[in-house]
Amino acid sequence: MVTSEATHSEFCQVFLRPKFDKYIALNGRQLLLDTISKNLVFTKIKKPVNACRDPKDDKFLELALAAKASCIITGDEDLLVLNPFRKIPILNASNFLVQF
Repeated sequence: MVTSEATHSEFCQVFLRPKFDKYIALNGRQLLLDTISKNLVFTKIKKPVNACRDPKDDKFLELALAAKASCIITGDEDLLVLNPFRKIPILNASNFLVQF
C-alpha cells in the first residue's frame, strides 16, 4: 500500500475517533495502525492538485498521480464524481470488486 504523509496523517486521525470504539477498542486500533504503518510505502507528492470540490480530498488525487495508481477506491462522493481522474478510475468498493 502506498501513502503520503498527508493521507497517512488523516487516516490515523480518523481511525482513532471514538465512533470506531464499537468495532475495535482504542488500544487495538493503535496497535493496528502501528502494524500497518510499518508496511506502507511513503510516496513523495510531486505536484499539487486542485481538482476536487472538497479541497481536503485533493491529497488523495495527488497521491494517486505520484504513485501511478491503477485506481482509487473510495466512498467519498466528492472524489467519485471525478471518475475518471486523469485516466485513473475512481470507484466505490462494490464497483471495484465487480470490475476487477
